[in-house]
Amino acid sequence: NNSSIKSFHTVSQSSSVINFHNKYFKMLGEEALVPIGQPLRTSSAGALSHGSSSNLEILSHGDENTLDYRIKAADKTGSKPISLWHDVTLVHVDPATDRPTPYLNFVCEIPKFSRKKYEIATDEVGNFIKQDEKKGVLREFKKGDIFFNYGCLPRTWEDPTFVHPDAEGCRGDNDPVDVCEIGSRIVKTGEIRPVKVLGILCMIDEGEADWKVVAIDAEDKWAPFLNDIDDVAKQLPGTLDAIREWFRTYKIPDGKPPNVFGLDEKFMDKHYALEIIKECNHAWKDLITGEKERQLEECDVEVRGLVRKLSKSNLVDLSVVEDDEHPTF
Repeated sequence: NNSSIKSFHTVSQSSSVINFHNKYFKMLGEEALVPIGQPLRTSSAGALSHGSSSNLEILSHGDENTLDYRIKAADKTGSKPISLWHDVTLVHVDPATDRPTPYLNFVCEIPKFSRKKYEIATDEVGNFIKQDEKKGVLREFKKGDIFFNYGCLPRTWEDPTFVHPDAEGCRGDNDPVDVCEIGSRIVKTGEIRPVKVLGILCMIDEGEADWKVVAIDAEDKWAPFLNDIDDVAKQLPGTLDAIREWFRTYKIPDGKPPNVFGLDEKFMDKHYALEIIKECNHAWKDLITGEKERQLEECDVEVRGLVRKLSKSNLVDLSVVEDDEHPTF
């Protein structure tokens, strides 16, 4: 059956999705187990879950530097556009073996050494990438070019109804989890790359928790030497401080105050980062299955509006997923 998956050596076929996810997440943290392969399932809408970029192509429509310009991913078979937020799996799948890897998928929005503020349009059908705008004016970083590849983790969501205990009393920012990829490759907008998670920074952006995952491309020459956040400090001294200062100061040219950070401004380690990602993956599931919307009556009007404007198109129908059908954690 093409919609079923084989489990890991340590997980039986009768394991629940939650147990499967937790054990796989443990594997990501410890890099101790090798998963047996599994074919990806087909959604009720007929779209495949994409575990890598191998069967995707990046297209654009509209004129660049206009409000209508969009960058999108499409299946090479030409079947339909792909939501880079919903239809790409969080865990990277090796296209040669169809097996999950110890890496996560990173969707690049803003390539390193560039400044146009591209982002996944979470509130548009298809979730294409667009250049952010304010009052009809396309936005760029006035601070200058960013020095790392910047994007997000698919199938994650920072829940604006949830206040993390380490987030200075601030709720989630209503977006996928952000990623700072510090490898040497310039990753194109819309490109999907496998990355090693190394750590995380808790930024507080205008009263909202905005987590920044630090990761490195799995194929980067530095990747074998970087396995946790302390390795970045040792092997690439100054990199973490520069990332923090970028986020602290990038809004100052817009006339805004410096951003602040939780957790005494520390970059937390890989284990902590994976726990945050796990929480945000579960929040995403609540969003797309409708569970979050059913809980909204307990929230204020502003938060209800934030959640309800998100596009839930191009979804894998997780409400009908069997125990062993889903390759994410």
